[in-house]
Amino acid sequence: MSSDEQYDPRAIQDKWQARWAELDPFKAASEDGREHRYALDMFPYPSGDLHMGHAEAYSIGDVVARYWLQKGYNVLHPVGWDSFGLPAENAAIKRDSHPAEWTYANIETQAASFRRFAPSFDWSRRLHTSDPEYYRWTQWLFLRFYERGLAYRKGGQVNWCPNDQTVLANEQVVGGHCERCGALVQKRVLTQWYFKITEYADRLLDDMAQLEGKWPERVLLMQRNWIGRSTGADVSFVIEGRDEPVTVYTTRPDTLYGATFMVVAADAALADEICAPEQRAAFEAYRDEVARESDIERLSTEREKTGVFLGRYAVNPVNGERIPVWTSDYVLAEYGHGAIMAVPAHDQRDLDFAHKFGLPVRVVVETGQADPAETGVATAGEGRVVNSGPIDGLAKADAIARITEILEGKGLGRAAVNFRLRDWLVSRQRFWGCPIPIIHCEACGEVPVPDDQLPVRLPDGLRGADLAPKGTSPLAAAESWVNVECPKCSGPARRDSDTMDTFVDSSWYYFRYCSPGYTDGPFDVEAVRKWMPVDQYTGGVEHAILHLLYSRFFTKVLHDMGMVDFTEPFDRMLNQGQVILDGKAMSKTLGNMVDLGQQIAEHGVDVVRLAMLFSGPPEDDIDWADVSPHGMAKFLSRVHRVVEDVASPPGTDPSRGSVDLRRVTHRTLADATTLIESQRFNVAISRVMELQKATRAAIDSGPGAADPAVREAAEVITVLLSLFAPYTAEEAWEILGRTAPVATAGLPAADPALLVRESVTCVVQIAGKVRDRLEVAPDISETDLESLALASPKIVEALGGAGIRKIIVRAPKIVNIVPQP
Repeated sequence: MSSDEQYDPRAIQDKWQARWAELDPFKAASEDGREHRYALDMFPYPSGDLHMGHAEAYSIGDVVARYWLQKGYNVLHPVGWDSFGLPAENAAIKRDSHPAEWTYANIETQAASFRRFAPSFDWSRRLHTSDPEYYRWTQWLFLRFYERGLAYRKGGQVNWCPNDQTVLANEQVVGGHCERCGALVQKRVLTQWYFKITEYADRLLDDMAQLEGKWPERVLLMQRNWIGRSTGADVSFVIEGRDEPVTVYTTRPDTLYGATFMVVAADAALADEICAPEQRAAFEAYRDEVARESDIERLSTEREKTGVFLGRYAVNPVNGERIPVWTSDYVLAEYGHGAIMAVPAHDQRDLDFAHKFGLPVRVVVETGQADPAETGVATAGEGRVVNSGPIDGLAKADAIARITEILEGKGLGRAAVNFRLRDWLVSRQRFWGCPIPIIHCEACGEVPVPDDQLPVRLPDGLRGADLAPKGTSPLAAAESWVNVECPKCSGPARRDSDTMDTFVDSSWYYFRYCSPGYTDGPFDVEAVRKWMPVDQYTGGVEHAILHLLYSRFFTKVLHDMGMVDFTEPFDRMLNQGQVILDGKAMSKTLGNMVDLGQQIAEHGVDVVRLAMLFSGPPEDDIDWADVSPHGMAKFLSRVHRVVEDVASPPGTDPSRGSVDLRRVTHRTLADATTLIESQRFNVAISRVMELQKATRAAIDSGPGAADPAVREAAEVITVLLSLFAPYTAEEAWEILGRTAPVATAGLPAADPALLVRESVTCVVQIAGKVRDRLEVAPDISETDLESLALASPKIVEALGGAGIRKIIVRAPKIVNIVPQP
């Protein structure tokens, strides 16, 4: 019988899945003296079964968790489901059912698939955000935010998805479209609930210093850009006919003498307030037109400028000049105070607007370029200030400081900081979410639901037709649920009928995993102190702004409440790439979906996991068309044959074995440890493959199968393979005569004496600067040398997540890495 016939991955899967369920080897210990490690994967939404993207992400996270187990740590690797949300509600409407039926059926389907896929989860900590036992504490946290002034309700312009019939947070609008369904987002004026994330804007930005070199640089950059801190000045402009001055924020107060008109956002309340009667009809028609545009369209520099004169004039505070006030779509109500001073000589959008409507252009910064009034090109560079009275001749920084000082002295302005970040809109007009625990009473106003009445449960009985979106929450029509007694005065009152954004649920779930059955609060403070911050968080970069920013915000609030002693929830972050096909993202529309279940049925779980992990670094996209499952199947079969051929008994002293094979074994151990810790799993797998070949050669043409070094090599292969292909590894371990699971066997330490060999020193440079020196074999290949250099902790730290433009390898003596500029 051939080894291929003996190696039956399906039979092995069935056997070890049952055995693991019995042994429960991955349950985190409450306290056993070992050092703690917390490996966390972004938890899934239960929309259908697991897919190829899940397979990649959870394979990567599992390598980290299994490696820490083998290193002897007490590892927490939990699982749960982000189970509230629109897909379940829409499915229920379509099927005339309740969202819970669809949700929990999908959870069971995914749970069965997860067990088959073999991540090392601690299933005892499983949670679902739609369980009342969980959302009770989501409501409790909302009330604590409310008490601290961080949860509030206000009216104003909001993003409205006409398809999903609900409001969206700014972060959920991508390119003017709903991030979930793709519908073009509209603007509406509604009263909604917000979390005051802007109060933490400075800390969200400044605390990123803790994450440098630990999180991908592109994630940190995306968050910095989204928060968008800028420094400048708030300047007071008097508008004729209005008692209160209008505050305008500008990053360039040094150009105030060049402000020749003012522009107010068409959808800002100020435009409606100051519009002169004779301009009312034109303004309202224009405002209605702007309401149909997305923010991305309004900010485009390619569009022809449009606007309406509001029939009013403002007074420039530095020179007393009367300047006309216009309204236009290229200014957003959310920016600064919803109005700008227009300096057309030095801002292209202002210049385009000035040319369109014949407004004056005045140069106040001499850059040596041609007059913008003639060229139509704004001069946005730096230079000396001109035509600006007391600040003439000053450079930019000095001019900004001086004009700000002058404004402050006259009570007409002050230094200011502005943020792009806006408060997080958290209320949603849908059913399948966490109810907002506020009661509205005509006599008492907003009344928090008392803690002892939590959770406010969703009402029973509502099904598909009742849940259809109507522009208001379906809960508003559930009269027996919404009509209640006021907790304060006992008079008639109504529950708030909105539910919370599901990103609220996922902003704190990782705390709950530390003590999922805890009943005296959202989590046991002492348990969190033992396990957190999360040591490694694995998930998609698409959550860089939404989930990650919100989670960081929640953690800082909990820190201020005295519930945690750290300010950042995730110490290290790993973003996996996408699984694509023939260079394109998989989609049902393109008809290029690869079915995970079918791949597992054809090749087995271990082959799929190994193929994913071997295809490249975790952060790179995987093109399934280029992956070779058959090659991985042959490798696993060869491993199976090696362990079957081992002829020495367990416990044999390896020191009596072949020194040559032992050197390969211990070099593999040393290299694999470095490679796994630097997350170059594909190269670590390559090392295991090389060790398998060396062991096969020793069996067939070397000292033979009974040599103790052969057993040692086979056991090291098996322990390392358990990180990537756990079913095959467990079977191999049993064949080798071991009884305890290989998953917790422990990773042997490399013997330093066996690592000594003839070597040369390789210099590793970054942009020509020496950053590390490696001892390598004289005959090392360029590919292996490049991998070792990139896996060096010193090189990883020096790169700090920066991209790599080019690598020059001259084996065995030099590697020069050229980073992206």
